[in-house]
Amino acid sequence: TTALAADAVWFNSALHRDSFLHGLETLLNRMPDFRPLEAIQRIRDKSKVYPPGISPLPSRQPRSAGPMRVLWAARWEHDKNPNDFFAAIEQLKSRSIPFRLSVIGEQFREVPEVFARARRDFADHIDRWGYQQTRADYEAALLEADVFVSTASHEFFGISAVEASLAGAYPLVPRRLAYPEVFRSEGEDESSDFFYDGTVGHLTAKLADLAARIEGIGSLHTSTTALRSRLRRFEWPCLAPILDDATERFL
Repeated sequence: TTALAADAVWFNSALHRDSFLHGLETLLNRMPDFRPLEAIQRIRDKSKVYPPGISPLPSRQPRSAGPMRVLWAARWEHDKNPNDFFAAIEQLKSRSIPFRLSVIGEQFREVPEVFARARRDFADHIDRWGYQQTRADYEAALLEADVFVSTASHEFFGISAVEASLAGAYPLVPRRLAYPEVFRSEGEDESSDFFYDGTVGHLTAKLADLAARIEGIGSLHTSTTALRSRLRRFEWPCLAPILDDATERFL
């Protein structure tokens, strides 16, 4: 009813829009009598995709020596699929591949048990753990990371993945949800280096390869230059004029 009453309906991504409209169709088809399915097209006709804005981040300093630094930054909830992430990290540990680990994000009343186990199991590898109290601390975590990993099974855009990438981290994101839409360049297939197939095995293999590259060349920063250039379209200086113009049409 809110979408029907609105002059325009904006979504974070095409995935966000399509999942909403599909869910609406599913809901209305469950109605026992009146099913206003024509409302779906009315909403679709005034729907637009406008991604959220990203604040520009400080410049990354030269990398200090050490093993691969892996960052996981998300809400500590089951829909972010932390079990797969820690399973991949356990495989790295079992193969004696050196790494450092930062696991950050907001926690709520019920935190999946895997976090407590991981904090014990990987205690010797942890650099940062838990919610970062200030924006500066959060940005520092992004700027320190060599690799950002997402294992999410629910994500309508992926702000932390984009922020980490703009901060210079190498993203490893599953080939699902909004990630192909956000990270894939025009004309690029879905086998891009920044994607894995969503399995623990493939994520582990990708991480092991990146650890070896860091050991050999010392940094992954130049590998993401083109990606950072593409993702700057989400930064506020680029996006704000577009949103201002779109908003003024309804004033």
